[in-house]
Amino acid sequence: MEKITYNFEAMGTSVGVEIISQNDAQEAAVGVEKIFRANEKIFSRFSSDSELAFLNKNLGRETAVSPKMAEVLELCLKFHRISEGYFDPRVFDDLLKIGYDINFRDLRGRNLKKNPHLKKYDSPLEEDLFLGRGAGTVLLKRRIDTTGIVKGFTVDEAARHLTDGGFENFIVDAGGDMFARGSNEEGEDWLIGVEGADPRSLMLKLRGEGMATSGITRKNWLVGGKKVHHLINPKDPENFSHSIRTVTVIADKTVEADGRAKTLVLMGKDGGLEFAERHGLKALFLDEEGEIFPSRAMTGNILR
Repeated sequence: MEKITYNFEAMGTSVGVEIISQNDAQEAAVGVEKIFRANEKIFSRFSSDSELAFLNKNLGRETAVSPKMAEVLELCLKFHRISEGYFDPRVFDDLLKIGYDINFRDLRGRNLKKNPHLKKYDSPLEEDLFLGRGAGTVLLKRRIDTTGIVKGFTVDEAARHLTDGGFENFIVDAGGDMFARGSNEEGEDWLIGVEGADPRSLMLKLRGEGMATSGITRKNWLVGGKKVHHLINPKDPENFSHSIRTVTVIADKTVEADGRAKTLVLMGKDGGLEFAERHGLKALFLDEEGEIFPSRAMTGNILR
């Protein structure tokens, strides 16, 4: 068995592909990059010619959408519903107000003087996002940001691409959003470190599952002298909590983990952990002191 490693930059992050196979996997790995490039053109909010930008410029009009966009918008509605409103793509305008109008790698060190008023969203997402049933159309009343789940969605598509190509042992990692299938080079479960935690004390096992980590350790800056981050709570947008460093979620699909990880950060440790236990989620919380709080369902994925 040989190991092929392939790395590239996309969607504002580093993407890594590792394939364990007896066959030549280079072409398949290049195919993963093509998937990321194609989806970036659809969903990027930093590109004026993306499909998302087109939708946001045509508010109030029923507009045709690609199958991928329709699928992601359907997922946005789903995550909004099951998260009790904590997942909300309508925070787009609030993100712009706090200065997140450029790729984060260009945002580091930014210090905006003005402290803007942010809008609270407490109405159902369905009031502002209408999907045409079977017609491939959408009508938006407010601008939206789909980046909260697009990386996870794309990782899953890349994993399907590799599986369909006959590869049984691989991992696709897009800045912490990842899917691992089969086993690693040693024939064992893939071992993944948790951002912010000492790998000597905490590693997670992954096999045939997706994982996503969301947190505030990398994406934070100053606005009006206040430390802010990219995870805006639609129920209380003026309050930027810093009590949780990261939340990691494991699920059958990466996009499912992705949507839930952000939700649990916004709920806070106590509320998020209660939500995870109530719904049987595999979740692990790392608080500001570096303490680790796993849900019961997550304990089976922790390396002992």
